Amino acid sequence: MQNSGAGARAFQNARLQKKLMKQADAIISAAASAYGQGKYAETEALCREILKALPDHVDAMHLLGMCAHDGRRLEEAQELLERVIALDPRLHDAHNNLATVHFDLGNFEEARRCQEKAIALKPNFAVALTNLGNTLMHLGQYEEALKLHERAIKIKPDYADAFCNRGMVEMLLGQVERAKQSFDRALLFQPRHAEAIVGNGMISMELRHHEEAAAKFAMALALKPGSPRILAQRGRLSYELQRLEPALADFEAALAISPKFELALQGKAQACLVMGKTAQAMAAATALIEQNPRSELGLALMGFCYSNQGEMDAAIEYLDRALAIKPDYEDAIRGKIFLLDYLPEADFALQQAVRRAWWDLIGSKLSRRTLPKRPLDPDKQIVVGYVAAEFRQHSAGLTLLPVLRHHDHANFKIICYYSWPGADEYTAMFKQLADVWVDAWQLSDDELADRIEADNVDILIDVSGHTNTNRLQVFARKPAPIQATGFGHATGTGMQTMDYVLADPVFIPPPVRHLFPEKIHDLPCLITMEPVSDLQPSELPMLRNGYVTFGVFNRIYKISDDAIRVWSRLMRELPGSRIIVKHGLLDEPLLRDGLVARFVAQGIAEENITCLGFTSRNDHLLAFANVDISLDTFPQNGGISTWESLYTGVPVVTKLGNGAPSRAGASIVASVGLGDWVAEDDEGYIEIARKFASQPALLAKLRADLPAKIAASPAGNVEIYTRELEAGYRQFWRDYCAAASDIDEGA
Repeated sequence: MQNSGAGARAFQNARLQKKLMKQADAIISAAASAYGQGKYAETEALCREILKALPDHVDAMHLLGMCAHDGRRLEEAQELLERVIALDPRLHDAHNNLATVHFDLGNFEEARRCQEKAIALKPNFAVALTNLGNTLMHLGQYEEALKLHERAIKIKPDYADAFCNRGMVEMLLGQVERAKQSFDRALLFQPRHAEAIVGNGMISMELRHHEEAAAKFAMALALKPGSPRILAQRGRLSYELQRLEPALADFEAALAISPKFELALQGKAQACLVMGKTAQAMAAATALIEQNPRSELGLALMGFCYSNQGEMDAAIEYLDRALAIKPDYEDAIRGKIFLLDYLPEADFALQQAVRRAWWDLIGSKLSRRTLPKRPLDPDKQIVVGYVAAEFRQHSAGLTLLPVLRHHDHANFKIICYYSWPGADEYTAMFKQLADVWVDAWQLSDDELADRIEADNVDILIDVSGHTNTNRLQVFARKPAPIQATGFGHATGTGMQTMDYVLADPVFIPPPVRHLFPEKIHDLPCLITMEPVSDLQPSELPMLRNGYVTFGVFNRIYKISDDAIRVWSRLMRELPGSRIIVKHGLLDEPLLRDGLVARFVAQGIAEENITCLGFTSRNDHLLAFANVDISLDTFPQNGGISTWESLYTGVPVVTKLGNGAPSRAGASIVASVGLGDWVAEDDEGYIEIARKFASQPALLAKLRADLPAKIAASPAGNVEIYTRELEAGYRQFWRDYCAAASDIDEGA
């Protein structure tokens, strides 16, 4: 009887299972329909109803996993899809969908494994092929990724996703035209394809067509509100336009949805670095490296975080790690060029070697223009074009403004190509001083080169050098017959297409000039500055205080450990002495506390150190009234800060170093007749400061006399300086005319 009862129960269970399965089929059909309409809550309710009766129902569990993924409950989605695969290991869709979850979690190797399994189960699985291509793209395997997208397109020729994904890889490979064709093809098959619209927005950004890009991102967000990818791209656009608050808001919004999203982490780190939020930038860079230890982006950004704190050795180590992964990573090369200027052992040879590396890997790959012949009149009005992101309140802008103010417009036509999206009161001044003004920040490199060529520029001047706002890729195309670099970062470019560097014999001494591909043209001084005429030197603070106050009004990342060691020794030898350090980044507690700790470690009492943050420029200049002697940073010297100090009557102690940036202070100080303030070594530096600190009467007289000394010097008298610069321009043009005539005669 017992066996008979068990058999009956088994029979009844089988019938019940059959009935439940039949009911489940109807419910799963309704759930699938609801999912297709984006009704995720309804889909989940129906799936849970099935799973209550049939806990191992594969389709219901699979659909529930998809809903969890779409609701950004990624861990739950992973667990559900792993259970689906455990129940049915040959379900290729489940492997592919689990891969998508891993991809969104930033687990790219896991995503790859799942996608490869899906393709092994179904070799012509177009969706998994293009998804694997995406994963490989994120792992930096671009050529392999491209092949997979091509395979997917071959299987499904109208597959919009595959065309879009192919476009993304082509963008990364620098194939902008091909990428545009891929995105357009995707939109041909699927006009409301949000990712393809975003792709076209990215191309508009690449070409600096910012309004077009904004319209594309708005259109994509209307189709996919809250998409982290689209938010991050819109954030990138705001960042490019220096709208930092909206940029950061978009990156934060993207990360709230997808905490490991690489593009958003990258954007957040970049925006925070510029905003002086170094701790937040470091956290974002750390997250990038944790999820992908070979992320060249993460490593480079971590390098820039360290450089913000003045830790240049650590910064360069991170940049070298990024370059070991991607040798032609331009941001990392540019960063290394900039940061090597801060190392005492980086001499002219090392500095020029890294600039040549940029040329070999990047600049030399760009096709050079063949310019049409032009009339060779050595005495004509010369068209001079200045390409600068610094036509604003910026140290390089302050060196260029007096030159533009004093240019002889009868002999020189001045065109300003402005490469920065922001504007201020200084921008308005520059605009008034130009014969022609071009908003070059809206032009791609090719478009800007076209414009320069159409403007018949004779001499094209680069102001930015290898700083992060440069347009050196335009100069690599050689759109003007004569090209020179100066004013902003005049340490040479390493470029075969750059003809001259504007410098002076102290900044770049004759024995090292053979290391430069450019010819060095000497000016009275490396840079000059607009006179500070409305500010007379104040009384010497030492006379009222009874102790000497040193000042360092420089970027804090120029403050090396060697400089702090020397300054601290100087202060210990002068009991009661104080130091004021002023820079905008000192508003951030992390950096301020870190700087003070470095002094305290050298035996300087915290109360003897004053840190000042950002102020208006007028208040910045007024703050020199509390300084007796300025101390130049080394090995990276001050530039405009040295001029500002001198104009306010505060002399500057400086020291000659091994490379160009460590000789800028001596160049400026010696050019106004203060050669006895230039030291050869640390001992000399301390001795100069100590000697003048012990002679308050002499220091007070020098303070009163300095503005007149500056005005009497060719370096400080901006009219004389500009005439000498123009004489150089005229000589460049005459030499070009003579050489071009010789070629014509030879032909």
